[in-house]
Amino acid sequence: MRLYLVNPDNPIVSLNKVRSNRLNRYRVWKPLGLLVVAGLTPPEWEVTLLDENLDHYDYGLLPRPDLVGITAFTSQATRAYEIAPAFRAMGVPVVMGGIHATFCRDEALQYVDAVVTGEAESVWKQVLEDASNKALRRVYEGGISSMAEIPPARHDLLRGRYYFGSLQTTRGCPLNCSFCSVTAFNGGTYRHRSVADVIAELRLIREKVVLFVDDNFIGTRRDHLACAKELLQAMIDERLTRPWIWQATINFADDEELLGLAWRTGCQGVFIGFESPTVEGLMAVGKKFNFQNGRDLRASVRRIQRHGMSVVGSFITGIDTDTRGIGESIARAAREYGLDGANVLILTPLPGTKLYAQLEIEGRIRANDYPGDWRYYTLTHPVADYKNFTWTELVEEVNLFTDRYYSYPQILWRMLRFARNRPSLKTFLVVLVADLSYRSNQFLDRRIYANRSEPAERRSRPST
Repeated sequence: MRLYLVNPDNPIVSLNKVRSNRLNRYRVWKPLGLLVVAGLTPPEWEVTLLDENLDHYDYGLLPRPDLVGITAFTSQATRAYEIAPAFRAMGVPVVMGGIHATFCRDEALQYVDAVVTGEAESVWKQVLEDASNKALRRVYEGGISSMAEIPPARHDLLRGRYYFGSLQTTRGCPLNCSFCSVTAFNGGTYRHRSVADVIAELRLIREKVVLFVDDNFIGTRRDHLACAKELLQAMIDERLTRPWIWQATINFADDEELLGLAWRTGCQGVFIGFESPTVEGLMAVGKKFNFQNGRDLRASVRRIQRHGMSVVGSFITGIDTDTRGIGESIARAAREYGLDGANVLILTPLPGTKLYAQLEIEGRIRANDYPGDWRYYTLTHPVADYKNFTWTELVEEVNLFTDRYYSYPQILWRMLRFARNRPSLKTFLVVLVADLSYRSNQFLDRRIYANRSEPAERRSRPST
């Protein structure tokens, strides 16, 4: 039996275009969800992973599979709905899973034979059995899986194609920010894989640098931090130290033991969601965690950097509390915090989030010609009515941030400052390449923005 697992492209996303911008190789990562699904698949199935981030395929010329599995974030859904009918026209059944299919199940079922909702571990073998018997159900409810059910991912399937290896150690998030669908999809309970399972899978990864894709590697509570420390200590004990990066909350800076363990295991840097430079903005998106206990963000960032690790921050524009000048404010905050890199996203109502439900009730979702408009839900395009901005004005704020923060003099200044922390040469080069890649992609995105306009009835500034 032959199984194709497909990771769809999004033609308007510049970040994943490794062919057009070689620097992107240092900013994209493997479709780990499909590698896990491959790990769930019994050996009697021959698995091929078709990753459109890496290659273009003529599916009609490939050997005919017995089943096709497609995953998709919302921004990939448009392309997923083009791929699925092509295979179905050849008489090949298609099953779709992932976060978009979970929250837009009825839509997905118009294009595919079956949908897997939630996490796939508990139902995937049943999907394959039913496909073998030509008896696919329409819906398989995966729900929340036991962490013991997660197999090692099939890292061998894309070996040598990506700069980063990828690994997940936790699922779920206790923060439940209004713009984020992680809690709705993976649950609000923060769940850990066993240290033994993570260590065993880490041994399978051949890439020299590893990205831990956890939405929050360390969690927020004392017991969460204890689990993170146990894993890092095990990496040291098993001599599995190597360069790696991760995502975490700002409380990473509060624990000297944790900082020391991260450095000893080879941590190069951490990606932190700062979301907004204002307390009002943080309140609006439900990220109160960032300013609890009178936190000094600059001091927190410096504590991390003193251990030779870079800090990259993420911010959001278009929050209802934002006004003109937010792009300049974010650039100024990123400099004041001493960040080594930063990105600016546009507030995007993703299906399954509290934000989507709110804006849908208020009639503020404007990019709603589905499924075509899903391609714009990349977090970098305006798709809604924004309280104090037209789409053009919001894009101008993002461009202003880029011009201020990613000018060549600013990049040079940050690199010289970061070098004073005596990071490894590899860490220094990764940070430099990431900065240059971000700058390059933002200028490519401007061409896309120039060819897209806000719906005519919303081009004037909304009343407040």
